[in-house]
Amino acid sequence: MKKADYHDVRIPYSNAREILWKTLCERYFAKFVNPQDHVLEMGAGYAHFINNIRCSQRTAIDSWPELPRFTAPGVTARVANVIDLEFVQDASVDLAFASNLFEHLTKAAFSTVLRQLKRKIRTGGQLMLLQPNYRRAYREYFDDFTHITVYSDVSLCDFLVCNGFKIIECKPGFLPLSIKSSLPVSDLLVRLYLWSPWKPMAKQMLVRAVPDENLK
Repeated sequence: MKKADYHDVRIPYSNAREILWKTLCERYFAKFVNPQDHVLEMGAGYAHFINNIRCSQRTAIDSWPELPRFTAPGVTARVANVIDLEFVQDASVDLAFASNLFEHLTKAAFSTVLRQLKRKIRTGGQLMLLQPNYRRAYREYFDDFTHITVYSDVSLCDFLVCNGFKIIECKPGFLPLSIKSSLPVSDLLVRLYLWSPWKPMAKQMLVRAVPDENLK
């Protein structure tokens, strides 16, 4: 019998998650990406984000061996530890994206990633992070047994600044913590949630930052 892994237990594949990310990419994240851009997704998992974003070059990295099975044609899949981004060309990335990743890493590992991203992100490019906001999700935060580091919207922004980035936007409540809900996940409901100024159960934050050119 195959031993269950993290994905089997915590985040089994769900078509609802694919619907969510397709709509998020089309209705929100697309405005940050140009057709000629290079997008790097760190901790890509099932590759929902990178598969649905539209640009000329798409790269996904994750330590999960199953990553290549889920990436779409045209996506470069790299099975490796995210702290090693040396395979990415310097000054080549327009958008570096990570969803629900850095709460799983130590602060030292996160700093290592940020130090490399300062070289990998080209002038005018940005880093975008989506992850649980401890200030809003403290009751459920450690239900995930792989969470080892705590960040709130304040501490994450401060950490980025201390590691050579400038914050350009912080949304303390951007999305609900998970897709587990009594409501179905549909394109219409996701679009309405993005449009609405009222964000019930918004326990995930979204932070956008750029490398501080004065600290390179």
